Amino acid sequence: MRARILIYSLLLLTFAFLLGCGQKPSTTENTPPPNTDSTTNTAKNNEKPGLLDRLTGTKPITIPEGTVITVRTGEQLSSKDSQAGQDFSATVAEPVEVDGKVVIPDGATASGTVVDAKPLGRFKGGALLKLELTSVSVGGKNYDIATTSVERSMKGKGKRSTVMIGGGAGAGALIGGLAGGGKGALIGGLAGAGAGTAGAAFTGNKNIVIPAESALSFKLTKSVDVKQ
Repeated sequence: MRARILIYSLLLLTFAFLLGCGQKPSTTENTPPPNTDSTTNTAKNNEKPGLLDRLTGTKPITIPEGTVITVRTGEQLSSKDSQAGQDFSATVAEPVEVDGKVVIPDGATASGTVVDAKPLGRFKGGALLKLELTSVSVGGKNYDIATTSVERSMKGKGKRSTVMIGGGAGAGALIGGLAGGGKGALIGGLAGAGAGTAGAAFTGNKNIVIPAESALSFKLTKSVDVKQ
């Protein structure tokens, strides 16, 4: 009888031991919950506008309206051969700075458009050539810009034209121009701050010609944001 009771007791102990080993310990009370506040806050901070720009130093720099951009033409333009809507290439001749920092370096590529071109005899007996700068490339990225126009007109036989910025902001200098049927070079200086500089050839009854590598200055009519 005692042997049977002992056997039953051993079986009960074995069963209780196996049952206890099969239960997983509860970690709910001892393990702290994951810290989701920091993750959430980080995500929210990353969503704040301008934060990534501040961290990476890529915050755009605004070039204000009225800033002068001087470029050199990449090809010859003329009132006779150029057409309205025609694009022309250029390179920045002088660095553009904002608060002492160079935003557009010299040598940066740029492009413009021939706004109007009329050969001699079709514009009240004279000739007209009007240009605008339309884009500039900084750090491999093109930025569309809006500028005043550089306009040159000529009336009559061999009369010198004037270069105007924005229809009257200032007269520009004529570089390497020929006057009076090819007699001598006409070299002009800047007439007022921000005035445009341009090369032009005048030979008798021929049309207005702006040779390649002529310097032209344009003023921004709208500010532009440029990333560094």
